[in-house]
Amino acid sequence: MPGCVVLLTLSACAPHFIGPQATGVRPVIEGESFVSYDGTRLPLRSWIAPDRSRAVIIAVHGFNDYSNFITDPALWFSEHNLSVYAYDQRGFGNAPKRGFWPGKEAYAEDLQALIQAIKTRYPDKPLFLLGESMGAAVVLNMLASRKISVEGVILAAPAVRGWDAMPWWQRWGVKAAAFIMPWKTFTGQSLGIVVSDNREMLIALGRDPLVIKATRVDTLYGLVDLMQAGFEAVGKLQGPALILYGEKDQVIEKEPVLASFGPLTAANSNQHLYLYKNGYHMLLRDLQAELLWADIVSWISDRYAPLPTAQQGLSRE
Repeated sequence: MPGCVVLLTLSACAPHFIGPQATGVRPVIEGESFVSYDGTRLPLRSWIAPDRSRAVIIAVHGFNDYSNFITDPALWFSEHNLSVYAYDQRGFGNAPKRGFWPGKEAYAEDLQALIQAIKTRYPDKPLFLLGESMGAAVVLNMLASRKISVEGVILAAPAVRGWDAMPWWQRWGVKAAAFIMPWKTFTGQSLGIVVSDNREMLIALGRDPLVIKATRVDTLYGLVDLMQAGFEAVGKLQGPALILYGEKDQVIEKEPVLASFGPLTAANSNQHLYLYKNGYHMLLRDLQAELLWADIVSWISDRYAPLPTAQQGLSRE
């Protein structure tokens, strides 16, 4: 009897994921939202090039963030005839079930759905995916499990630090906490991690009510599971890819990034890993971010030419 009680207790305290509903809905963009594959309506932002768009970018935000992350880069991209779309992923920003994790497959399905909707709207335009941190893991996992064709992939500070990269005590601590007290929340403030040198931007994030400040432990469990999937998907990445990493990143350690993408980029002439010596985790919003924006535009124009920062000695491959 005691054993049964323990099992029932653990079952009642299991990670609480809010998964998708019925599938089979035709994805469509409607104003400032898009209807995903299961009928869920997700907030959508767009920055349309004033002149004729020469390409389209779908931007996928990182953990506890939302579509606002790409605002400044997107405005700059649009001036260079690149249109940008970004959405709030389930559980984040203004999307449904804020703070709860739907499972990595739901994130992959949502991205696939938006790709379908964008291709319907822009049937003749090259399409690029830009994923930041957790967003990069979503991109990697989606591409590895689905036959989706895009012109290229841009991964900024890719979150490829999954279960395998964690010490055993940390790994089992997260798993145990997710099953014993899934509702417990953590802020991470005590870790003292510096995510960017852009202090003004960080203050704005702290004041932004749509940026999640306290995270459920079962959501952390789901994040690590997604990062593990992203790590395992790296070797399956095909086609042009630009991977950007800041050497001052205190969130995603350098070793997993080099171990994951080093062999891949060495074996593929159209895939490149660039290291920015003054870059932090929020590469696209650091004080030097405009240099990276220019690199991205340059790479989209010519995926074999050296990046502007590499020519200036500000990054290295």
